[in-house]
Amino acid sequence: MKRKLLSAILSMTMVAALLAGCGSSAAPAADAAAPAAEEAAPAAAEEAAPAAEEAAPAAEEAAPAAGGQKVGVSMPTKDLQRWNQDGANMEKELKDAGYEVDLQFANNDVQTQLSQVENMISGGCSVLVIAAIEGSSLGEALDMAKEANIPVIAYDRLIMDSDAVSYYATFDNYKVGTVQGTYVKDTLDLDNAKGPFNIEFTAGDPGDNNAGFFFNGAYDVLKPYIDEGKLVVQSGKTSFQDVATPEWKTETAQSEAENRISSFYTDKDIDVWLCSNDSTALGVENALAANYKGKYPIITGQDCDIENTKNMIAGKQSMSVFKDTRTLASQVVKMVGQILAGQTVDVNDEKTYNNNVITVPSFLCEPVFADANNYKEILLDSGYYTEDQLK
Repeated sequence: MKRKLLSAILSMTMVAALLAGCGSSAAPAADAAAPAAEEAAPAAAEEAAPAAEEAAPAAEEAAPAAGGQKVGVSMPTKDLQRWNQDGANMEKELKDAGYEVDLQFANNDVQTQLSQVENMISGGCSVLVIAAIEGSSLGEALDMAKEANIPVIAYDRLIMDSDAVSYYATFDNYKVGTVQGTYVKDTLDLDNAKGPFNIEFTAGDPGDNNAGFFFNGAYDVLKPYIDEGKLVVQSGKTSFQDVATPEWKTETAQSEAENRISSFYTDKDIDVWLCSNDSTALGVENALAANYKGKYPIITGQDCDIENTKNMIAGKQSMSVFKDTRTLASQVVKMVGQILAGQTVDVNDEKTYNNNVITVPSFLCEPVFADANNYKEILLDSGYYTEDQLK
């Protein structure tokens, strides 16, 4: 009899916890679950108080504060180092907080990601954390999530064209670009130098909403110097559409850079090649090594990937914006907990990120840059990399 009563109590506790985690806004769901639990618990407690007292310590050990709820984490691909790190950091942080985690990588295939997210919904996930391959590609899955009252956190890439996005967690993407542009401005001392200096741009995936913020942040810093002729773009490619790189592919960036080098720089120096991230920077660096004979340019990047950090140390890349994915993962885990507990979710930007349907409440982490002078402090002393990884 004692076992049956204990089973009943634990079952009702699990039901209440699941109800608390499935609201489109966590607070209403939690409010709805609480009365049911309060009505059921007294009767069972009065009937079997001793059993409940015996069960309490065991239940507390088996179910941490997270209550064993499942969180779905959808990452775009394993082909880029940063997404492997993001996925690993997210999984570890969530498990350490007591959640069950369904982590999936979509191999940069939209249909695969769509199917994986749908499976997460049908598999009982209470919250979804999604880094979308293409910002507007997940409509069907998001409709399912909204119908099931499952909150969605867009991770680092804003999910577009849907009102089913609850929150957005990322770094300040426009500031990432301004950090790159300011680095170029300061390194060339554009306010005082005569110039002219030749510059080329390589931006990111046109399907990634962040790519425009990165490019615009950098371009807005440098445009006044382009307008006055102090910076010259020999290729004439100064719009995001002209310099975008589908899927951020290194090979695509390399091919485009080789074409520009052979067309415009056989007898001219390139002073700056502003790349929005490290995978595209690597493509430009490969092209320069293969086909360029002039003065080596300033090259920017983002993510501090291992190969690019090695190139910074070797003088083949000037800087990379460091976005500590551990910080982002920690913030998202905190947001997940706040959602499921029905608490106010931390955001620090409620104006910037409109996805064409709604303005998504966002939390923006601060980026910094690393270069050959400070990479030890930024990347090694913080434990992000070990010295052996950079040899």
